[in-house]
Amino acid sequence: MARALTWGADEKVLLVLAAAGWLASRGREAPLRRAGNHALLVTVGATLLPHGSKPVFDQTRPDRRTVIGHVHGIPLSGKRKDAFPSGHALHMGALASAASELPAGLRRAIRAIAVGLSLTRIVILAHWASDVVAGFALGAVLERGLRLWTGYPNGISTEDDHADS
Repeated sequence: MARALTWGADEKVLLVLAAAGWLASRGREAPLRRAGNHALLVTVGATLLPHGSKPVFDQTRPDRRTVIGHVHGIPLSGKRKDAFPSGHALHMGALASAASELPAGLRRAIRAIAVGLSLTRIVILAHWASDVVAGFALGAVLERGLRLWTGYPNGISTEDDHADS
C-alpha cells in the first residue's frame, strides 16, 4: 500500500500536475495566475534542490542496510548513497507550506495528506526519518522563500481562515 501511495509525492507526477495547473491558470484573474506561477516554480525548485544536494551528503539508504524488509517485499529505492534529503518529503513540505493560504478545512486535509505521503518514504525503507523530516522542512523553507519572488499569497483566503492554523 505504501509503495503505491508514495507515487503521490513523486517529482514526475507533481511536475505534470504543476504544469497542468499553470496552463489552467493562464487567462484567469491575476491571483490565480500568481498561484499557478508559484506552484510551478516551487515544484521545479523542489525537484532540483534534492538532486543538487544529494551528491553533497553521503548517506546510505535504509533499504541497503536491512535484509528483513526485502523478505517482506520492500524494493530497493533510488541510488544507494542518495538518502538525504528525501525529495518526496521536500515536495510535500512545500505543498503543506503553500496550503497555509487555503481555507482551514482544505488546509488541514492537504497537510495531513502531505505528512502521510512523506511517511510512506520511511515505511518502504527508502529514507531514514531524519531524511524525511529534513526534506519536509527544506520544502517549507523553499516555498516560503519563493513567495518573495512570485507574490504568493494571492488573496485566495481570508484572515478568518487563518485564526485556527
